[in-house]
Amino acid sequence: MPTVRPRRRAAAVEHEPEQSAFTSPDVAPVFNSLRRLVHVLHTSSRETERRLGLTGAQLFVLTQLSATPQLSINALAERTMTHQSTVSVVVRRLVRRKLVRKVRAADDARRVELTLTPSGSALLRKAPEAMQTRLARAIDDLSAPERKSLGRGLGELLAGLGAGDGPVAMFFEATK
Repeated sequence: MPTVRPRRRAAAVEHEPEQSAFTSPDVAPVFNSLRRLVHVLHTSSRETERRLGLTGAQLFVLTQLSATPQLSINALAERTMTHQSTVSVVVRRLVRRKLVRKVRAADDARRVELTLTPSGSALLRKAPEAMQTRLARAIDDLSAPERKSLGRGLGELLAGLGAGDGPVAMFFEATK
């Protein structure tokens, strides 16, 4: 019978603490700002779901419909700064919950308009302001050069991640 030798553990190798691979001291503040932004959006969406049973994206859509009743899907997509297919998924869920109603446009039977139901309006009255609304307002409050610089910088960042041309979904909303 062969002798079984116990396995030897690899010797623990002590490593010197690695220095950051990032040469610019400006990386950490940007990284931390992105973390804070994602955190506040995610936390807000979770809290909205807990309190109202809606995602943050659904609340944002209801808010936009409240501000401009009888919007088409395309107009709503423009107001939510997303693609028509993205907002359609959110609207479908809101229609199923009877918070939004689809009606044929009075002037063109081919066009569908969206409107809040009384239940949707009641829910919206007790809802906090949608974080996406606050984010859009904060971005809008930046000066034009700051907005352009931010947009350009984020675009370059996404391109560097290989996500520059991907689909634009609503925050924390499943697209299927």
